[in-house]
Amino acid sequence: MVLGPSVDGFEKEFADYHGLRHCVGVDNGTNAVKLGLQALGVGPGDEVITVSNTAAPTVVAIDGAGATPVFVDVRADDYLMDTDQVAEAITPRTKALLPVHLYGQCVDMGPLRALAAEHGLVVLEDCAQAHGARHHGELAGTLGDAAAFSFYPTKVLGAYGDGGAVVTDDADVDRALRSLRYYGMEDVYYVVRTPGHNSRLDEVQAEILRRKLTRLDRYIEGRRAVARRYAEGLADLTGPGGLVLPSVREGNDHVYYVYVVRHPRRDEIIEALKSYGVFLNISYPWPVHTMTGFAHLGYAKGSLPVTERLADEIFSLPMYPALAPDVQDKVIAAVHEVLGAA
Repeated sequence: MVLGPSVDGFEKEFADYHGLRHCVGVDNGTNAVKLGLQALGVGPGDEVITVSNTAAPTVVAIDGAGATPVFVDVRADDYLMDTDQVAEAITPRTKALLPVHLYGQCVDMGPLRALAAEHGLVVLEDCAQAHGARHHGELAGTLGDAAAFSFYPTKVLGAYGDGGAVVTDDADVDRALRSLRYYGMEDVYYVVRTPGHNSRLDEVQAEILRRKLTRLDRYIEGRRAVARRYAEGLADLTGPGGLVLPSVREGNDHVYYVYVVRHPRRDEIIEALKSYGVFLNISYPWPVHTMTGFAHLGYAKGSLPVTERLADEIFSLPMYPALAPDVQDKVIAAVHEVLGAA
């Protein structure tokens, strides 16, 4: 069955979780961003302001909607969009702001909402890494005109396969999304109003997500417990030239999708940890603006200095809610051994 009772149920329950009226399930997070932009009226000739310190799909989706990505740099402390740079990046072609709530916490949305109101822009939140995160008490996904989520299996709320959704309080955006995900059809099957996509959340993933949604807050608390243990166990390695632990922005409730740390000798640390059986990931080693697929945008090396520096220094420690304390202690001990021997 396609678009059956499990999808309907999940859409209602996920919208209710956010206190919103509408949720539209789609096949993945990339298409959630793409269709979200299109439903908000973004298309060819428009510019979308976002960041390069993100997963490439954020920018691929902007390109897929026919719009042009425009990058601003990120903050050195929390790695999130530097909202102080956004006003200068706005041009007559700017149509949307696309903040990425990265690693599990929210961008400072107050300045973005003010700029959007001043310039008549739409705001689409990329919440792929921020299920359940809060900003001054408000849930990620409720802070703009619409919000895109990914349910890739590793996410804070993940399916067993791919999946995504867009949430909104706007009935017109909801109506556009339901048409766009179903070829552009509306009331009559096989009658296309505006060409759309085949982008539907499937029943199996929706049912899995319904069951996991009831446990989401428990998953988040598990991640926070792991983060607290890292903060306590690695505190003595911080300081000038040492390990930099995650910084939580004032007013944010972090959900720790990943636990990202920094060190100027990142690559040798990662290599040394392998001998202890600790294999780590980097999110993300290649800023999007440096990728050959986006060379046409014209961003030269050095154009986003904070983003580029972070790409050389950040790495992620193991993070998932069921990470056993003794396993985490082995990771902490290995980091001490490696940094102590350097």
